[in-house]
Amino acid sequence: MEELTRDGYVLSADPKRVDFSRVHRWLTEESYWAAGRSYDLVARSIDGSLPYSVFTADGTEQVAFARAVTDGATFAWICDVFVDEPHRGHGLGQWIIDTIVADLSERGILRFLLATRDAHEVYRRAGFEELAGAHRFMEIDRRPTRNAILGNP
Repeated sequence: MEELTRDGYVLSADPKRVDFSRVHRWLTEESYWAAGRSYDLVARSIDGSLPYSVFTADGTEQVAFARAVTDGATFAWICDVFVDEPHRGHGLGQWIIDTIVADLSERGILRFLLATRDAHEVYRRAGFEELAGAHRFMEIDRRPTRNAILGNP
């Protein structure tokens, strides 16, 4: 994927451009789903994924991040979508999701999955809908943030 520009921002899928320290801080200090993850765990998760980052136009500051975990052929899990607070409200979350879906669709990926507690409308605008046949899915979830993710006290 080539870098894209829009409204004073640049979107890149170059893993070398990811600001690991910033993404670690966002995920562990500002998200409900990754609170407390170690730096090493965040770094390994990014290294094992296709990362997408949004930067200011001059490229000096990363302002958004998301990653896709994929087999490269049939399936992608989109996760760790985060837009820095001062840059929210500019459509960056929608832009990054739409770009991931388009980029991976061009590679032949037909099935995308994600989970959200509070951004359903962003994902609906990108074509996502509630999981059909959810009763068919099973999981083992040992994350310490499980209750926060599910919205349980």
